[in-house]
Amino acid sequence: MAQAEPSVLIDATAVPADRGGVGRYVDSLVAALDADGARISVVCQPRDAELYHQMAPGSRIVVATESVATRTARLTWEQSSLPVLARRLAVQVVHSPHYTLPLVNPVASVVTLHDATFFTDSALHSPVKSRFFRGWTRASLRRAEVCVVPSKATATELVRVAGADRRMLQVAPHGVDADRFHPPAPEEVAAVRAELDLTDTPYVAFLGALEPRKNVPALIRGFARACRGRVNPPALVLAGQPGWDTHVERALDSVPHRLRVIRAGYVPFERLSGLLGGADLVAYPSLGEGFGLPVLEAMACGACVLTTRRLSLPEVGGDAVAYCGVGAGDIAAAVAELLDDPARRAGLATAAQQRAKDFSWQVSAVKHREAYARADVLHRRGR
Repeated sequence: MAQAEPSVLIDATAVPADRGGVGRYVDSLVAALDADGARISVVCQPRDAELYHQMAPGSRIVVATESVATRTARLTWEQSSLPVLARRLAVQVVHSPHYTLPLVNPVASVVTLHDATFFTDSALHSPVKSRFFRGWTRASLRRAEVCVVPSKATATELVRVAGADRRMLQVAPHGVDADRFHPPAPEEVAAVRAELDLTDTPYVAFLGALEPRKNVPALIRGFARACRGRVNPPALVLAGQPGWDTHVERALDSVPHRLRVIRAGYVPFERLSGLLGGADLVAYPSLGEGFGLPVLEAMACGACVLTTRRLSLPEVGGDAVAYCGVGAGDIAAAVAELLDDPARRAGLATAAQQRAKDFSWQVSAVKHREAYARADVLHRRGR
């Protein structure tokens, strides 16, 4: 007799209000699982309750009654109240989508480990953050029945640097929300240009947090070199929350006054298609990604994308993006070459849009459901 699909509680209390990469992952996964008919409950912060009711109308939405606004409060709640909630809701699996998990859990645990750069490139993170996530990654690999990872590269790295058992890792690539990320209409591009005061100036776009791993100082210096001597140079638009990379300011200080670098800050979802699809080039010269969601989102918007071959990025970009090294000189050469070759940019943009269709949250949801079922079986067997 076939085993019934387990009921799953997804802990969305760690989702930030600004809906960065982790927020987009959790939101999109919940919506796809609900649409696919999965038996899920979602526990969230009070501010997100209405949002999840709209995203997942067929699922049970539970509001965390205790304060989970700070990291300390949330971790305390996760260890004490989340297991109690799992028992009260009679679920068989708890999915913790951001590294940490309840250490004493009455049901099966599935944890998402987004990347291994806290081990391989710890200098790219703050010391406190590196220690925190290394510790929790090891704990999750020991305690969880199954760990979900977004790429083969991340699985390989976790086996290599953290001693993970490859059999407990479920690769579930992210998808892209085609309603939010699509080739923009002219009015969408015009709205972004008006907000950034770009008029008819061409521009190179970057989307992501301004943190060391994103390699933004090298992008700024490379952009400046690529634009040296150009009569009508593009602007560089840096979209994303400020991080702790102190080298960004120094790189900005070195940019000639004739070049425009626009720090756009957080750009709302409804503006991202216009920003990415309206750019001559989207540059994302990251030093390492567990997946590289901004690359996929730019591809879905029909952008010509320049990125690196570090870790998972070739799994996402394939032959539909351009690649460069991580140094300022390498970035400058690649940016200049693409700016001088409109036909190649157009060809890559078309290929990128087509390749982006291979990534869907529906497929990701199926992979997660496989992880939930396997975790439930392992828990019942006492693994």
